[in-house]
Amino acid sequence: MKRKKVLIVEDEERMRILIGDYLKSEGYEVVEAADGAEGIERFEAQKPDMVVLDIMLPRMDGWTVCRKIREESDTPIVMLTARSEESDELFGFELGADEYITKPFSPKILMARIKALMNRTLPEETQALQVGCISIDEAGHTVSIDGKRIELTPKEYELLLYMLKNREIALSREQILDAVWGFDYYGDYRTVDTHIKRLRTKLEHCGEYIQTVRGLGYKFEVNL
Repeated sequence: MKRKKVLIVEDEERMRILIGDYLKSEGYEVVEAADGAEGIERFEAQKPDMVVLDIMLPRMDGWTVCRKIREESDTPIVMLTARSEESDELFGFELGADEYITKPFSPKILMARIKALMNRTLPEETQALQVGCISIDEAGHTVSIDGKRIELTPKEYELLLYMLKNREIALSREQILDAVWGFDYYGDYRTVDTHIKRLRTKLEHCGEYIQTVRGLGYKFEVNL
């Protein structure tokens, strides 16, 4: 499944890189622009699925960029600003912005807003769960690495899906065993270790996302 593309229009390089890294870790393709005029050029050339747009930009401010985008497209727009006045927020919504986030903000909150907005505006494209280089199509029961299908056993698939849906959470072997094999399973915890080992191998370079938590179990985490 084609990765969703996000255009970041932000003149502050550090902020642009930070947002871009978080988006990439969640499986999005990222396009960047350092000013408003370049943002319009990139939007027209790249046709992104979403725009993250700063207001205070050189050459062309974010208000103008938002207005120009809305003249030709209903692509979702998340506006970023250091100004917290209610009138600015209302003006952004009047221009057609879908979200309005005030700096400083938590990158994790921004990602949650972006994913929620994607799900509301692009519901037909949300069947795949994409994290880093791994994509799981729950409808088709398939797994891809960088767009290439890999073969997993039913239990390996269930294990991967469970860990992805509980990413960044340290999971004990008992939790994993109960969730994937069921409470009535009579095997021991070595079953989890064996399946984790095989899963890491099949995931190739993405296998590093499954981290060992010493004395407890495992955690699925995409390092930024």
